[in-house]
Amino acid sequence: MDLYYIQGILLLAGINLMAVLGLSLLTGFTGLFSFGHAGFMAIGGYASAMMTVKYGWPFIPALLMGALAAALVSAIIGKLTLNLKGDYFCIATLGFGEAIRLVLDNVQYFGGARGWPGIPNYTNLTNVVIINVVAVIILANLIRSRHGRNMIAVREEELASQIVGINVFKYKLISLMISAAYAGIAGGLMAHYMTFLQPKMFSLVKSTELTIIVIFGGLGSISGSVLGALVLTSLPEILRSFSNWRLVIYGLSVIIIMISRPEGLMGGYEFTPSSMKRLLTRLKNKREDLPSQMEGGKPL
Repeated sequence: MDLYYIQGILLLAGINLMAVLGLSLLTGFTGLFSFGHAGFMAIGGYASAMMTVKYGWPFIPALLMGALAAALVSAIIGKLTLNLKGDYFCIATLGFGEAIRLVLDNVQYFGGARGWPGIPNYTNLTNVVIINVVAVIILANLIRSRHGRNMIAVREEELASQIVGINVFKYKLISLMISAAYAGIAGGLMAHYMTFLQPKMFSLVKSTELTIIVIFGGLGSISGSVLGALVLTSLPEILRSFSNWRLVIYGLSVIIIMISRPEGLMGGYEFTPSSMKRLLTRLKNKREDLPSQMEGGKPL
């Protein structure tokens, strides 16, 4: 397999991971399902491309502007929708994502439905890996902080969180804004990798793909999000030799994992030095206990 082709798959996995990390905070740690994150990616992608193409900004400040634009829009959406209960917030985000796509279809400043070519190619494997590492570190420290524990409390029991003094709406809004900012950066990375933007790149299918990756990797697990993004981004390319059947096999693979392991690949666990040490200790103890469980070469 061509090295350039492998780098391309890793780049796409890294771009997806950036959006998935944000969605993991919102869905996995705060308990809010969203089907509109492709809309936040679109806002970040178009905003960052506008900064580099129209105003000549450097790449990183343009990415941050895309993140800021997505976060500001999410704050407005959150003010209007976060008080909705049950599935209504999910439906509202779905409508938001489709509305963003339809608006961009009709904005000729960005090329409309025909798309926007000529975006500079600034995204490469090095800066994607660095941005992903920084994003994982920031998210991990946020989850371990008091604010992260409050978000987890909101996920576990919203009413009890209110009783103990947690401002539920505030933490939902913070989670949504950070999640949207991550998606905005992912959109900016995609824009400067594809060098072309078109509204249909950010359809409901993209939002669904991101949600599937979060659930596949394991709700409440950053490690699961990383693993899920790598597996589900590369799987269709690995199956490309099956031609038209590859997406069918991809879907079946996801369904089999969901049925056999509904908690996801990681199931809320994390790959940390302490957890790996405990795992190695457990495996070592099992090997040492095996002879004592045998009598005359047969298990007791």
